[in-house]
Amino acid sequence: MDETEFWEIVDSTREAAEGDPEDHAELLVDRLLQSDPDAVLDFARHFESRYNRAYRWDLWGAAWVLLGGASDDSFDFFRCWLIGQGREVFEGALHDPDSLAELLGEFDDEVDGDGEELGYAADEAYEELTGTVAADLGIPPAPPEPEGTPIDFEDPPTLARLYPRLTARFE
Repeated sequence: MDETEFWEIVDSTREAAEGDPEDHAELLVDRLLQSDPDAVLDFARHFESRYNRAYRWDLWGAAWVLLGGASDDSFDFFRCWLIGQGREVFEGALHDPDSLAELLGEFDDEVDGDGEELGYAADEAYEELTGTVAADLGIPPAPPEPEGTPIDFEDPPTLARLYPRLTARFE
């Protein structure tokens, strides 16, 4: 599976779910069950590598503003959700986290921003296809700390300076 196919699967299942992250995860599992186990592992590698790429302080700060706070777990689930938003939103957020203010359409803070189930979709599909837990994906692990310069999330003036568009839209 190449990168284009990975994003096509993410996009088609998100569109079919009409943006609901839980429905998206269920549809993603259903779609992956139509593949062979090796393709599911390829999907998992693509997902995990993007998940690791998004482990950055500047993106965590954007999630903090967008969600009104983001614990370690919340940021993990946010990164899964961000991948689920598709290539344009994901890459745009990595390039400029504050651009999420423009990249995101309607945002329902009751359901959006939390893609926990998306993070388990490939594992669930693989286990259902094979009856076994997926082996190590063979990709480098996430760094122990987010990349970049730490941000004081409890300092509203700093957040407003770093994320003026997100602050204007979501605070």
